[in-house]
Amino acid sequence: MEKITKEQARIFLLLKHGLIGEYKFCGEEGVLQYVKQVGCVQYDPIDVCGKNSELVFQSRIKGFSKAMLEKILYEKRQLVDYFDKNMAIILANDWKYFKRLREHHQINGRGKAEVDQIENSIKEIIKEKGYVAAKDLPYQEKVSWYWSATSLARAALETMYFRGSLIIHHKKGTNKYYGVTEDNLPDDVINAVDPNKTEYDYLKWRVFRRIKGVGLLWNKPSDAYLYIQGLNASVRKQIFNDLLADGKIIEVNVEGLNSSLYCDINDLDIMRLACSDVSHKKRFEFIAPLDNLIWDRNLLQDLFDFEYRWEVYVPAKKRKYGHYTLPFLYGDKFIGRVEMAKSRNTLVVKNIWYEGWLKVTSEVTKGTEGCIHRFANFNDCQLVKYDF
Repeated sequence: MEKITKEQARIFLLLKHGLIGEYKFCGEEGVLQYVKQVGCVQYDPIDVCGKNSELVFQSRIKGFSKAMLEKILYEKRQLVDYFDKNMAIILANDWKYFKRLREHHQINGRGKAEVDQIENSIKEIIKEKGYVAAKDLPYQEKVSWYWSATSLARAALETMYFRGSLIIHHKKGTNKYYGVTEDNLPDDVINAVDPNKTEYDYLKWRVFRRIKGVGLLWNKPSDAYLYIQGLNASVRKQIFNDLLADGKIIEVNVEGLNSSLYCDINDLDIMRLACSDVSHKKRFEFIAPLDNLIWDRNLLQDLFDFEYRWEVYVPAKKRKYGHYTLPFLYGDKFIGRVEMAKSRNTLVVKNIWYEGWLKVTSEVTKGTEGCIHRFANFNDCQLVKYDF
């Protein structure tokens, strides 16, 4: 068992995520390295000042641009959109691990009978055209769907996507265009054998993946385990015991925490560095609302003494801060929140809320302004407007 302080735990997480010190990840290769390290990056279509996945990368990938992600996803196909922690971006080479999930959707799901009848016809249309969106198909009659009634075209495309016969070919804004999987992914990716022999092996792999995705995680209910069907408390406990016995994870006791945390044993070198006397360059970074680092909001509060709630779905009158606020990191502490929105070629800074304990020095003010201007460049904004 490793015994560390809260500060050392924070430094460890930030070193692992490349959010402190010099940039650990750079360019296209850095994007791939980071996704390989964490397993998946959560996707969300809301775009106020960048989509969640783009915001994750901008804070830790030196030289990152939105076009870079599009290229890796939809030209090189080294990454692919699929379900992991909800909708996510994963390595194309990890496609094999989700065979069970795709098979589940072959025999389950709403509108199955209607979709089954037109699946082959849709595939033929797509093969002829190369890709389609729901609006391009003739099946516009309404059918029952997960949240509300939708067109049969959309239900069919999404079902075929869940099943793995289609992938997202590209996106225009929030509109998805689908292509036939076999025409867009390499044969070795499509035909790779699922490494997990049993359902338990699959669940064990997914839990281990989430531990690596955050860096430190505990064996108790957590949003970090979202979308792992079949994972209850007893199964989770057995998985942690087996991962410990297999030597894949180590137990970490953090001073002041009642629950043990666990990390990938391969991260021990990072742990040693975090516990050493080596100092690390402090950086100002805006963190995505669904960032891997903050998947577990209770853990965030325990380690960083920072409470964060994404208020995008909270009625305006009930919001404490803003519609789309980003946590603001400086060094190993979250020093506040910022709300920004892109308006054509202008980044509008709607508000900055510093934590009450923070002394807003000239260093903090200058660092904040520098971070905002970098963020403006990331959003292709030539101007910055402070609207508060």
